[in-house]
Amino acid sequence: MRRTTPAPAPARRKQSRTLLAAGTASAVAAATLVGVTLGLAPAASAGEFLVNGGFESGSLGPWSCTGNSGSVVTSPVHGGGYALAAAATAGDTAQCGQTVTVAPSTTYTLSAYVNGSYVYLGVDGGGPSTWTPGTGGGYQKLSVSFTTGATQTSATVYTHGWYGQGTYYADDVSLDGPGAPSPTPTPTGTPTGTPTGTPTGTPTGTPTGTPTGTPTGTPTGTPTTPPPPGSHALVGYLHASFANGAGYTRMADVPNSWDFIDLSFGEPTSVTSGDIRFNRCSVTDCPTVESDADFKAAIAAKRAQGKKVLISIGGQNGQVQLTTTAARDTFVSSVSAIIDKWGLDGLDIDFEGHSLSLNTGDTDFKNPTSPVIVNLISALKTLKATYGPGFVLTMAPETFFVQLGYQYYGSGPWGGQDPRAGAYLPVIYALRDDLTLLHVQDYNSGSIMGLDNQYHSMGGADFHVAMTDLLLNGFPVAGNTNNVFPPLPAPKVAIGMPATTNAGNGYVAPAEVNKALDCLTKLANCGSYVPRSGAQPNLRGLMTWSVNWDQFGGREFSKNFDGYFRR
Repeated sequence: MRRTTPAPAPARRKQSRTLLAAGTASAVAAATLVGVTLGLAPAASAGEFLVNGGFESGSLGPWSCTGNSGSVVTSPVHGGGYALAAAATAGDTAQCGQTVTVAPSTTYTLSAYVNGSYVYLGVDGGGPSTWTPGTGGGYQKLSVSFTTGATQTSATVYTHGWYGQGTYYADDVSLDGPGAPSPTPTPTGTPTGTPTGTPTGTPTGTPTGTPTGTPTGTPTGTPTTPPPPGSHALVGYLHASFANGAGYTRMADVPNSWDFIDLSFGEPTSVTSGDIRFNRCSVTDCPTVESDADFKAAIAAKRAQGKKVLISIGGQNGQVQLTTTAARDTFVSSVSAIIDKWGLDGLDIDFEGHSLSLNTGDTDFKNPTSPVIVNLISALKTLKATYGPGFVLTMAPETFFVQLGYQYYGSGPWGGQDPRAGAYLPVIYALRDDLTLLHVQDYNSGSIMGLDNQYHSMGGADFHVAMTDLLLNGFPVAGNTNNVFPPLPAPKVAIGMPATTNAGNGYVAPAEVNKALDCLTKLANCGSYVPRSGAQPNLRGLMTWSVNWDQFGGREFSKNFDGYFRR
């Protein structure tokens, strides 16, 4: 979930993810919102950090393009007399970049005017990116903000196209930030980062044997049985560890509409440590925050009412890569400690960004070999076995990691694809019997192909229907009919939506929410997409980012859910 979303008040952190470079010609989707923390650093203003951003020198310098794919042209241009033209081929996205000197812990804004299909603008090294949809038709402005790390002194910004999409154009590229760069930025050669988001952490070990790390405590209270199949549920994330424009909501004040309450977020001490910590929002950032004792008592009260309270791991800032068995075991013990301390029902996996990816050659979702995948599966199975049948396990992947698998899986048979494409599929498959609920984030997503082989985009009921139908019907992974991801039972599936326009891209009004539910549960009121899976009256319900944003928006989302399912 992204923490940094438009808000009426200054935001500290949020979790609906800033888009990262995605990896397919279609759904360069998901664009996984990677950890950019806004609002803690100086605001960007009054300094241009790029050289020759308008290409008005008539040459590329100091820009550098992969495979000599770039050139300067006089038409079409956005402003001035020149623009960049770069030709993406079947084997090269035509990435053009420039490395500049930046200040640590400082917020910058990168913008550009681009022309073409699937044109990206972004920052290497785990920074954000965004892209145009699969249609050309003139110049469009792209813009992303990012905050440098505490010791960061350089950044490489880039633009690129997509495989086989042909020539794209870029003009008036600008990196705006406080002050002027010193020393004058100089190019450092061809960008070294991969635009499709190769993980920054390299697996260092292969899982062997049985997990040696076990929880040090026992559940604080008797696990409660998950709601019976067929009952409808509303899932919401509660901003428990940070503040933003949505405001702080005390656990005791969470309305009864919410059946699953996901505490956001547990985050690792480092990307590959596996050591997860849950730090509650401070009084400084959240003046109305309750005491630890009151927070714990409110959790117990919610559980006594039959609500499920979970710790959500990951989110926009919490990149988790279990590259070794040691990290796997630390994950098990540290997550267990959080569950035991606060008396929780279980765990929500909200891995984003570069947490999950598939190694080259890992092509069978039923038998994964990538350590970050294998170790996560092992860790979750250990937690489930330790706490027993009452342990609640939910997952909140983005469309890029799940539905995109219908077209692309990992780096592909010839390499070159984004290794994160479909990377949640082996985890979902391995845990399908242990999984309580899967609620894919149908937001902050690019266009994704449905089972009708048409691309579907956010903004209406059809997108939710098509994305959910892929889960309920199953689909051939990467189009291979001999390798089919089997359908999930409807009671294990909910639909993820933003609660308000502030909460994330892809908000739909209540009428469109209800239209999607009508179509999926009754085969009524369908638009252009009719589910292949048929009517699914036992569809579990809805998930939203977030409880706080719903409160801020006058409870539009939760009241509509209650009106639809509980009237």
